[in-house]
Amino acid sequence: MKLLIKQRVFSWTDTFDIYDEEGNVKYFVKGEFLSLGHKLHVYDNKGEEVGLVREKLFQLLPVFEIMIHGQEMGRIQKKLTFLKPRYEIDYKNWKVQGDFLEWNYDVTDNFGTVVHITKEPLHWGDTYVLDFASEEDELPGMLTVIAIDAANCVNQ
Repeated sequence: MKLLIKQRVFSWTDTFDIYDEEGNVKYFVKGEFLSLGHKLHVYDNKGEEVGLVREKLFQLLPVFEIMIHGQEMGRIQKKLTFLKPRYEIDYKNWKVQGDFLEWNYDVTDNFGTVVHITKEPLHWGDTYVLDFASEEDELPGMLTVIAIDAANCVNQ
C-alpha cells in the first residue's frame, strides 16, 4: 500500500497533501507559522486531527515528538555524524537507514521493511512515495517520515 506526499511550492508554512494510490487526498499536514520550533498537525480527509509532530526545544540536536490521537507514540532524534544524517527512532524497535537527503531510505523493524521512501522525479514541488508493508503502520510510519523531513530542515 502506498501514500504520496506532495509538498506545496511557495508556501509560508509547511503544508503537505497526502494522497492514496487512487489519487484521493487521505491526509493533510499543516504547520504552525508562528510557533517556537516546528509543529506539524496531521488531519484526515474528514478534517479530524490524527497526529502531531512537534520539535522539542533547547536540544543540542533536533528531537521530534510524535503524537497519535493526542497520545505520545515516540520520538525521532537526529544523531551527531560527520558524513550524512543518522536518526534514532524511539518506537517499536524501528530503525532507519538509507540516504535521507536523496529521499531513498527504509524504516525497518525486527521483521523487515515497515516503509520504503523514495522521491518521484519531474514533479512541480516535491513528491515522495511511501510504500508500506502493512496498513497498520501507515499513520505511525507517515508521521515518522514527516519528522525525519522536519529534522533535515532544522538549521539549514
